[in-house]
Amino acid sequence: MATRRSTTAAPQDGQTAPALTPVRGVERVVGFDPGLNVTGYGVIECRGGSVKLVEAGTVKSRGETLEDRLHSIHAGVREVLDALKPTAMAIEQVFSHAKFPKTAILLGHARGVICLAGVQAGLAVHHYLPNRVKGTLTGSGHAGKEQVQAAVQRELGLADRPRPADAADALAVALADWHLRLRPLLFGTGLVRIRSSRA
Repeated sequence: MATRRSTTAAPQDGQTAPALTPVRGVERVVGFDPGLNVTGYGVIECRGGSVKLVEAGTVKSRGETLEDRLHSIHAGVREVLDALKPTAMAIEQVFSHAKFPKTAILLGHARGVICLAGVQAGLAVHHYLPNRVKGTLTGSGHAGKEQVQAAVQRELGLADRPRPADAADALAVALADWHLRLRPLLFGTGLVRIRSSRA
C-alpha cells in the first residue's frame, strides 16, 4: 500500500470533503505530478471566478518490483480520489529526453495507473505538457521549481510556498487546468498573463 501524506491543506482539512456535482461555476480539480517513487497531488476548488486550496501532498510508492510499486501508486491515488471527491483530473504529460529514455518509460507506467484510477472513479482526465503548465502560471515554459512554487503561492493566496516540490507541481497542473479549460468555459477568456511564445 502506498503512503499518502498531506503536506498543504486548507483550514477545513480535518472535515470530510463533500461530494461535488459539476455545475456551472463549481468544480473541484485534482492535479497529479506522476512519479514512480513519489507522486504529487493537489486539489483546488474552483467556484465562479475564485480558486482555493483544498489539499495537497504526496503518494509514496512501496514494493520491490515495478508491479508492486505501480499497484501501490494506484491504491494511493484511489485513496486521494475517494477522500477528496474531485470532479475532474488534470495530469502532467511525460517529457521524454533522448538521453534518458528509460526514465520516460517508467514515468509512463506511473502515469498510466493514475489515469486508470481517474477513469475508474468516473473522472474526465485532462493532459498538459510540463512547459505548458509552467508557461501558463509563470509566463515561461522553462521556469524553475522555485518560480512555479511562487506562482502557486500567489494564485492560491498561501502564506508560504507550497512544499514539497511534487505537491507544488501537482497544484500547478490543477491551476493550469483552471486557466486553460475552466476559465474559458465560464468567461470565454483564457489567462491574460501568458507572455512567452515558447510556453
